[in-house]
Amino acid sequence: MEDISIISITFTVLLALGCLYLILTPLFKWEAYWQLGDNESDSSVTKESLLTTLNEIEFEYKMDKISEKDYKVLKRQYESYIAGIMKDEEQVEDKEVDKDLMAEVEKEIEATMLSYKKKKGEEK
Repeated sequence: MEDISIISITFTVLLALGCLYLILTPLFKWEAYWQLGDNESDSSVTKESLLTTLNEIEFEYKMDKISEKDYKVLKRQYESYIAGIMKDEEQVEDKEVDKDLMAEVEKEIEATMLSYKKKKGEEK
């Protein structure tokens, strides 16, 4: 009987420590608190939340909950944030297009060079 209680106590302690570990581990990871780097999904979520906030500000202004001065300041601020995100997204897309375009151009150059070498080899 004593063996069963010691085994059950040991098992219970191990289970409790495992649960405690799983609960406390995410609290000590600093990456969860700091966003290092720009992810495309993060920027789209941020852009959506900024657009939603901008719509809410406009709605509150129309309902006379905020003054015209505050509305203009907030609207300008959020529009500049959104414009910055859209500009960053556009630059990322341009870089991707440029890589694809360059790869295609390189393939065409290689094909032209091969055909030129074949023609040159046949003429001799």
